[in-house]
Amino acid sequence: MPEHSRPDRSHRSHRLHRLHLDNRTLAYADHGGPGTPLLALHGTFGRGAVFDRLAADLGDLARVIAPDQRGHGRSDRAASYTREDFVDDAARLLHHLDLGPVVVLGHSLGGTTAHQLAARRPDLVEALVIEDIGPVTRRPEVPHPVLDVRGWPDRAPTRSALKAAIEAQGVPDAGYFALSAVEAGDHWRLLFDWDDMVEVQRHGAGDWWPDWLASTCPALLLRGEHSPLLPADLARRAATRRPNTHLVEVPGAGHWIHDDAPTELAEAVAEFLRALQRTRR
Repeated sequence: MPEHSRPDRSHRSHRLHRLHLDNRTLAYADHGGPGTPLLALHGTFGRGAVFDRLAADLGDLARVIAPDQRGHGRSDRAASYTREDFVDDAARLLHHLDLGPVVVLGHSLGGTTAHQLAARRPDLVEALVIEDIGPVTRRPEVPHPVLDVRGWPDRAPTRSALKAAIEAQGVPDAGYFALSAVEAGDHWRLLFDWDDMVEVQRHGAGDWWPDWLASTCPALLLRGEHSPLLPADLARRAATRRPNTHLVEVPGAGHWIHDDAPTELAEAVAEFLRALQRTRR
C-alpha cells in the first residue's frame, strides 16, 4: 500500500465542514471552485483527504466534495454500516448542498456506493467514475473480500511507530492506514475502529450486478494494471454489459490508482469531465 506523503498542493484552501445527520456528524471537505461538482467517495480504511491531490490537479475543472464516510476520518461512528446506510449518507449530503445531478467518483468500496447511488437515485447522478472496483466484490472473483483486522493496533507513540505496528500484521505498506492517524496528546491514534471496518467490509462483499446494470449514465471505469481486487476479465465484462461505460486500464498501478498514478488518474478524469461538458452544450 502506497505511502501518503505528498503535501496538499491545492490552489485554494478548504476546511472540513460538518453535517448533522440524526445523532451523528458527517465531516466533508469542499474544495470549492466553479467547476463541475464531483462527489468523491473513499474506500474502506480511508478518508476524504485521499482526494486532495486529485482536487488540486483538476483545478477549476471540478468542485471536489470529499466526505469522511460514516465510521471514517472525522465523521462519527454509526450503529450500522449497510450498503443502504452509505448510499443514504451520500444522498443526504448532496441534498444538504443542494446539488444534483453531479459526477460521483468512488474508489474501492466508495465505487460500489457510487454506482448504487446512481441505481437508486438517478436524479442525483449525472455520471460515474469508478476507481478499481467491479460489480462483484465477493469470492471467487475477489479472493479476500474481508481483511480480518480485529485486534490490530490502533495507537502508538508516533505515526511511524503506528504504521510499523500495522505492517507487522502482514501489510506490505501501511501508508493508506497511516493517513487516518492523528496526534492525541502523547500518542497517535487511528480515526476509525478496526471492528467497525470488519463490518464495513462484510456488508460491502456481494454480487452487485443488478445495481451496476440499473443505471445508464456515462461511466468511466478505471482499473489498475496490477489490481488484486478488480480482475481484468471482470472489468471487461462490467464495461461491456453496461451501456455508456468506458474502461481504462492504468499501467503500473495497483488498487490505489490515486496514489500509484495520480497524474494519469487526473488526466483520465479531466478528459471524462471535458467530454461531459461538451455533451451539455
